Amino acid sequence: METALQRFLPAPEIVPERLHRAMRYAVLGGGKRVRPLLAFAAGELAEADPARLEIVAAAVEIVHAYSLVHDDMPCMDNDVLRRGRPTCHVEFDDATALLAGDALQPLAFQLLAEHVLADSPAAQIEMLKILAMACGSRGMAGGQAIDLASVGKTLSLPELEFMHIHKTGALIRAAAVLGACCGSGLDAHEFGRLERYANTVGLAFQVVDDVLDCDASTATLGKTAGKDAAQAKPTYVSILGLTRARALADELRAEAHAAISSFGASAARLRELADFIVLRKF
Repeated sequence: METALQRFLPAPEIVPERLHRAMRYAVLGGGKRVRPLLAFAAGELAEADPARLEIVAAAVEIVHAYSLVHDDMPCMDNDVLRRGRPTCHVEFDDATALLAGDALQPLAFQLLAEHVLADSPAAQIEMLKILAMACGSRGMAGGQAIDLASVGKTLSLPELEFMHIHKTGALIRAAAVLGACCGSGLDAHEFGRLERYANTVGLAFQVVDDVLDCDASTATLGKTAGKDAAQAKPTYVSILGLTRARALADELRAEAHAAISSFGASAARLRELADFIVLRKF
């Protein structure tokens, strides 16, 4: 994935060089690559061409990277550490970081548009729509808006889940769905089971993030630990407590496994990813 991302990103010597260096800084050299892994695992389930999956995986990861650049900026989470090094706006400057995010998002759509990824033009247009909705006000951006508006407030568990289904879950779901769209090996019922899996692991990812923010060190996480509590953000830990939040992550992991149980050995990677998402320490 790292090799593919290096190839798809503009070279650092192309004008404007500083912007392109910032884009590459934001995307390369770190991260768990969970979303690309999900795209490949779901694509394997749908018997998709790996060359198609590489494009989709890169596009989703580029969108994720842009979102982190913007989320870290002073006008939002105001964080100075990401993936164990200075955040993009600290390494460069606020304006360059803003433009890097602005440039990364359309690059993802360019990748989806300029390669043949589906068996029909209509199916490929639908893929563009899926990613657009995952990014927009009914997806990641909307979830971030709710998150910012919720600082200092007490949310109910359904309200918190609604926020994270959008903020974190939308792009995770899109990664799996887009991977499956690259193939033709799933019927409508099987596709629905994959979507249930993706929705569940998306929530589990956020529950574990909240636990780790409370329970792990900055050195382990590669980002500032304890910032949710410091900023009075509602989290699964603040609502449920640490023990119950951990138990919820285990329950979601079991639900994810159940959703894909009928696929047998072909879903091995998806099961392993559900385990990694819940059992990870960073």
